[in-house]
Amino acid sequence: MAKKEHKEEQEETGKVMSFWSHLEELRSHLVRSAIAIVLLAIGAFIAKDIIFDYVILAPKEPYFITNRVFCHVSELLSAPALCINKNPVQIINIELAGQFKTHIIVSLIVGIIVAFPYILGEFWSFIKPALQPKERANSKGAVLVTSLLFLSGVCFSYFLIAPLTINFLGSYQVSAMVENQIALRSYITTVTMVTFATGLVFELPVIVYFLSRVGLLTPDFMKKNRKIAFILIIALSAIITPPDVISQILVGIPLYILYEISIGISKRVNLQREEI
Repeated sequence: MAKKEHKEEQEETGKVMSFWSHLEELRSHLVRSAIAIVLLAIGAFIAKDIIFDYVILAPKEPYFITNRVFCHVSELLSAPALCINKNPVQIINIELAGQFKTHIIVSLIVGIIVAFPYILGEFWSFIKPALQPKERANSKGAVLVTSLLFLSGVCFSYFLIAPLTINFLGSYQVSAMVENQIALRSYITTVTMVTFATGLVFELPVIVYFLSRVGLLTPDFMKKNRKIAFILIIALSAIITPPDVISQILVGIPLYILYEISIGISKRVNLQREEI
């Protein structure tokens, strides 16, 4: 009886699971994650009016909260240039199936974003048995922190980067003789990709944590290479944002703050590794 219990305990910690058993376990987590994404995507597909009129297309409208705040500040400071998106850009569709395809793509993206905390939980459930008891104790709240960082990045981009990007690119003209009529696909791609990408890069502290856990990153190395990190952050900001200097700066500032926070995380992890 004791032998059987010991075997079960080993199986729970993943020590005696075969390669194929691990693959089967991973497959079950992936399937549940995919089901969650599909179900939420179906919900987003059904709630078309809410998703498009009040979420995706809202940042270009004057009633959007960020636009109203900027316009209010512009009135207080008597600086009309600060009022953004007071004249919403015109969105057009030039493909026969363009709106339908956009509907499907946006629904899937919404499904992934909303299901992200659940997906993290599934992968954490797969990884957790392989950790030592002390590692599990030190990793408590990992799913919550990772989810909050991702959602913070999404919200930061949606409420600040997206409206500023739309205002800059939507109103930019090489000549008064050229009128801007933004294609639906171009608008959707810009808003969704910038928002999703910003959510991912906000995971920097989590990445630093795991790299520090395996000994590939140290706080001394991060401090020594601050200048290089700053250049990389600017480059990354330029990649995930449109060619808008203001948006790049707005993304780069929180990323650099997260980098400084990550140095403290790496320092703490390395102290824990030395104690072990």
